[in-house]
Amino acid sequence: MVEYLVLARKWRPQVFEDVVGQDHVVTTLRNAIRLGRVAHAFIFSGPRGVGKTSVARILAKALNCGHGPTEKPCNACSNCREITDGSSMDVHEIDGASNRGIDEIRELRENVKFSPSSSRYKIYIIDEVHMLTKEAFNALLKTLEEPPPHVIFVFATTETHKIPATILSRCQRYEFKRISLREITATLRKIAEGEGITVSDQALTWLAQGGEGSLRDSQSILDQAISFAGTDIQDADVEALLGMGDRKYLLDLSRAVLARDAATCLKIIDEAFYAGADLKVFYERMLTHFRNLLLVKITAGEGDLLDLSDHEAAELRQQAAPASQETLQRLLDVLMAGEEEVRRSVNPRLVLEFTAVKMAWQEPLIPVDEILSRMEGIERRLGQGTAARPAPEKPYAPSPERTGIDRASDDSVVREPSPADSEDRWTEFKLFVKRRNQPLWAKIDPGRLIGFVDGTLRLGFPKGYLFLDFFDEKPQREKLEDMAREFFGQPVSLAVETVDNGPGEANGAPRNGPNQNRANQVRREALNHPLLQKVMDVFEGAEVQEVIVKEK
Repeated sequence: MVEYLVLARKWRPQVFEDVVGQDHVVTTLRNAIRLGRVAHAFIFSGPRGVGKTSVARILAKALNCGHGPTEKPCNACSNCREITDGSSMDVHEIDGASNRGIDEIRELRENVKFSPSSSRYKIYIIDEVHMLTKEAFNALLKTLEEPPPHVIFVFATTETHKIPATILSRCQRYEFKRISLREITATLRKIAEGEGITVSDQALTWLAQGGEGSLRDSQSILDQAISFAGTDIQDADVEALLGMGDRKYLLDLSRAVLARDAATCLKIIDEAFYAGADLKVFYERMLTHFRNLLLVKITAGEGDLLDLSDHEAAELRQQAAPASQETLQRLLDVLMAGEEEVRRSVNPRLVLEFTAVKMAWQEPLIPVDEILSRMEGIERRLGQGTAARPAPEKPYAPSPERTGIDRASDDSVVREPSPADSEDRWTEFKLFVKRRNQPLWAKIDPGRLIGFVDGTLRLGFPKGYLFLDFFDEKPQREKLEDMAREFFGQPVSLAVETVDNGPGEANGAPRNGPNQNRANQVRREALNHPLLQKVMDVFEGAEVQEVIVKEK
């Protein structure tokens, strides 16, 4: 009976060109061999199943090949065959987890003194080197610093931070990275074709995702799928093997959340629960799903951040299209806030239901660009209204006739001004206020000067004027009275009155009555607009200082 060889061993890379996803490591090592600059000690660090030990073996073959040292070992000479089979007397693979004590390292120190039996170099590959004890590392230190010229060490580890700095400083360090989904999928496709296995691209993608960046783990899952379904692997087989039956519920639940349908969310969670879904795992997948939705929105589906198949990326783009980036970010925030609670809860269903309903009840957020665009639209609408505007500014030079004060007498005699003088004084007073305080000027601009008698400044504003209550506030009232005292040259008290909105001067309404009414209406509409209220909610402490109605 022929011994079965698992796919991870059968398809193990034998030359540098076969290594997947570690181009930066392969390029550096090949250049070092070609230039004769091979270090005496290496540290290969990175996640599990990404090629650390495989590259160490290829390096050993490249250095000890009968035709080398060479960048491409022949895999035909006795040295290459022995290293591939694991029977070489000069290449020692040591498990750091089971040979972690000082006695094993002392024995290694004694053995390195002897020359290789049939190769150029004696190479020690220590896997999971971080498992060595502190005493073992100390015993290795001197040998590692000044090894014999025929000895090369290769240390492989998944936890570099556990290796002493004294060891790290004496080695060349190579960081292996997780392998991308596309690279793993392409490798699995190559293996499936070589093994005569029929499998869809979608199923291969799911198998690659199951490895979480580890090619060896993905190969093991493919091995398991072949044992489960035979040489014709269907999508349903992979879904059943990987426990992906809750994928349908995940997609339906995310659609219900984005549709703000809380009732449907609860029904879907109930169906998933009675279908046997692990709700803690389901929550983690939901978190990943909304993370992917946000990335799709940010990157417009471009780039490798998603690490998904084209089919899944298109599905995400379609689902994320109606939602804004801000809305998706808020939904992801809600999910992340409940993550720890789900992990610890004895009733994850309750936490999931609460989180899903909370997400569905979230008000959609409007992007800032859209807010600004809509504000510009409001401004254009405001431009349809008109208001009486001040005359062009000119330097203020008060005179007895203008102020109504008789300078020839020792006593100030205030007299009722003529209508013409009243209008002129009001225009100049508004100009004076505008130079000092534009927000205050914007609030008095729609009004008119009814009279100035006995130190009382009587101002009239139309009924329903938005800022009428503003003048009841003591600080604002005092501010205006101080400016009036400075302008008129004597103490002034303010009296605010409402006047009819009809046209003309006889009833006390401001000039351009109909147009002024239109301007006030537009101001009122702008201040009560829901969009402006949302802006005020978003930007805490914001207040409206001025609403300007443009003239036609």
